[in-house]
Amino acid sequence: MEELLIKMIMTFLTTVRDVAPIGFLLIFFQTFVLKSPVPNLKKVFVGFIYVISGLALFLIGLEQALFPLGDIMAKQLTDPTFIASGGEGETIQWWHYYWVYIFAAAIGFSTTVAEPSLIAVSMKANETSGGGLKPWGLRIAVAIGVALSIALGAFRIVTGTPLAYYMMVGYILVIVQTVFAPKMIVPLAYDSGGVTTSTVTVPLVTALGLGLASTVPGRSPLVDGFGLIALASLFPMITVMGYAQISHFLQTRKQRSEL
Repeated sequence: MEELLIKMIMTFLTTVRDVAPIGFLLIFFQTFVLKSPVPNLKKVFVGFIYVISGLALFLIGLEQALFPLGDIMAKQLTDPTFIASGGEGETIQWWHYYWVYIFAAAIGFSTTVAEPSLIAVSMKANETSGGGLKPWGLRIAVAIGVALSIALGAFRIVTGTPLAYYMMVGYILVIVQTVFAPKMIVPLAYDSGGVTTSTVTVPLVTALGLGLASTVPGRSPLVDGFGLIALASLFPMITVMGYAQISHFLQTRKQRSEL
C-alpha cells in the first residue's frame, strides 16, 4: 500500500510538470498578448486540478491494469497448447491464430465505441450537420474500421509481413475514396483516424501488439510489436467514407424511385 501511495504521488508530480507548460502558455497569451485577465480564473484553476488528478490516476491505471491485461491476453491466446488444433507436433500456421484475430477485432471495436474523443467529435458533427450525421452511425463506422485494422495488424504480426505494404495499399484506397466520397464527409473522415488513437484505445492496442510480438515465434517486439496504431488511424478513414458513400447511394436511389 505504501509503495502504491508513493507511486501515486510521484505520478501526480510528474503530471503537474507535464501539464504546467500548457497553463503557463495560456496565461502568457491571455496576459501579455490579449492583455486581459483570465476569465473565470477560479474555475480554470479547479479545472486544471481535475485534469491533473485524472491524468495521474489514468496513468497509474494504465501501468497497473491495462498494459498487463493486454500482455496477458496476448500470451494466453498465442500459447501453443491453446491454438494447436491438430495432433501433437503439428506446425502452427497463421490460420490457427483465429482467436487472436477475433479478440483483436473485438477489443478494437469496443475501445473505439467507448473513446471519449470520438464521442465528442460525433456529437459536434451531429450539431454542425443539423442532425444529418447521426452520432451512433459515425461511431459504429469508425469502430468497424478500427476493428478491421487491429485484426489485420494482428495478422501482420503473426505472419511477419512488412507494415509498409498495408499502409501503401490503405492510403491508395483512401485517395481513391476521397475523389468519389461526398465532399462534406472527407475532412471528418480524415479527423476520425486521429480521434480513435486516444486515451482508451492506444494502451490496450499497444499492449496487445507488444504481447503478440513477444510470444509469436520469430517476431521482434521492436520491429513487429508496433504499427497497430498506424493501422488504427488509417482504416477509420476508409470506413467513414465508405459509410457516407453507401448512405449517399441509398438516398439517391430512394429519391429516384420516388420520382
